[in-house]
Amino acid sequence: MTDDSATQDRIFAALTADHPNVRRIDTHAASVFLESRRALKIKRAVQFPFLDYSTLEKRKAACEEEIRINRPLAPQIYHRVVAITEEADGSVKVDGSGRPIEYAVEMSRFDESRTLDHLAKAGPLDANLASAVADAIVASHAQAVRADGKAWVSSITDLIDGNSNGLRTGNHLEAGEIAELGRDSHAMFLRLRPLLEERGRQGFVRRCHGDLHLANIVSIDEQPVLFDAIEFDPQMATTDVLYDLAFGLMDLLHHNQPRAANIVLNRYLAVTPTENLDALSAMPLFMSIRAAIRAQVALARLKSPHPHDTGILDGARRYFGLAGALIQPPAPRLIAIGGLSGTGKTILARALAPDVTPQPGAVVLRSDLVRKQMFGVEDTDRLPASAYTPEVTARVYDMLAQHAGRVLAQGHSAIIDGVFAREDERDAVATLARECNVPLSGLFLVADLATRQARIGGRRGDASDATQEVAALQEHYNIGHVGWATIDASGTQEQTLQNCRDAIAESK
Repeated sequence: MTDDSATQDRIFAALTADHPNVRRIDTHAASVFLESRRALKIKRAVQFPFLDYSTLEKRKAACEEEIRINRPLAPQIYHRVVAITEEADGSVKVDGSGRPIEYAVEMSRFDESRTLDHLAKAGPLDANLASAVADAIVASHAQAVRADGKAWVSSITDLIDGNSNGLRTGNHLEAGEIAELGRDSHAMFLRLRPLLEERGRQGFVRRCHGDLHLANIVSIDEQPVLFDAIEFDPQMATTDVLYDLAFGLMDLLHHNQPRAANIVLNRYLAVTPTENLDALSAMPLFMSIRAAIRAQVALARLKSPHPHDTGILDGARRYFGLAGALIQPPAPRLIAIGGLSGTGKTILARALAPDVTPQPGAVVLRSDLVRKQMFGVEDTDRLPASAYTPEVTARVYDMLAQHAGRVLAQGHSAIIDGVFAREDERDAVATLARECNVPLSGLFLVADLATRQARIGGRRGDASDATQEVAALQEHYNIGHVGWATIDASGTQEQTLQNCRDAIAESK
């Protein structure tokens, strides 16, 4: 045992002795002491290939770096670096006046049951929380420092090979399946490398959180807070922002939260540069690598003291299975949802999207949002009548088609949500599907005027500018030959959703 290790044993004993309410949690690199309101995190005197905490000076520097990296993300959690001192009488104190013999990160304790992995196990995550998670990730990426993308792209081969080697730990997984995952990952990376290199030149490689699985996101006052970002290895955390996002998306899928994963993806794409649409082809590789990493972490935990923990092994196998499924995405498809205002197009699009492969579901492109973006206003700002001329509407539908084409070109599915009252608008969607060589499912929702007006009257904080008067005027539209599946949308949301699923199944 080193002198530093012996000193730490003494400190750890002092922090828990005669303090029955203090709980200690150990990880491979740190020990955390949980009090009623405070948490102290001490770096353990260890050295691994990826981190070195072997000296007091290095541990102090690591604590300072943890505060620097995490406080901007979670100021309500991370406070300061505090010295643990040896007093003149030989006692050990936190923030005492004696000689510093260790350092700790001082944090506010939060409710551990409110981390997203725990919330996800309890049931479907709230849609507003999922959207807020996306906003928190967007904010973290906006403040992240840009970096040279060459090192990141070059590291991907090593990530794939490292996964293959780590997944062989303990011979718990089929060697042939591990080899297949490695081959498929290398093949996809070879195809994507020019795109990823261009992403680096465009500024999408940044110093990110780096470890954004659900256990590192906590709900505090009903708002998601990102914490425990990687501080010990800047290179490990310097990645494409979509690779950072992919960790959370993958983990939501692992925790059986496809709806939340789809909400996060769509919200992220809606409020970040549209260049991210042109990189959706990288998401299967990114999510697969992240899933394989989590499988590795689980397998490593099977070593003592958990050599026969079936729960840990089951988790590793599920992550591994997810990695294999993600790296072989099915072909994309295009779904267009039309109908007069108040028929429930947007609700339907959001309900359908999580089930439309590839995972984590279709990108939803809504005419109302495209129109607001075109005029540079917030989603819920009301536009004047001049924003709804036929000429402007034609531009909106052209933009929808352009965005959908970009999504489909990346091998990802899209859902277009618009009124589609004109035959030429519907014909343009059919042309797009043919040009992209993808199947099209056109759904046209219908409901009586009273139902539509009642729904419009009940809207709050929605991007649509349609009023009950607009709904009445739409009754006189000449829809013409629809050519899509006509869906009775006058019933419940569940009935409409099932009717649409049946129509999509019949069109395959």
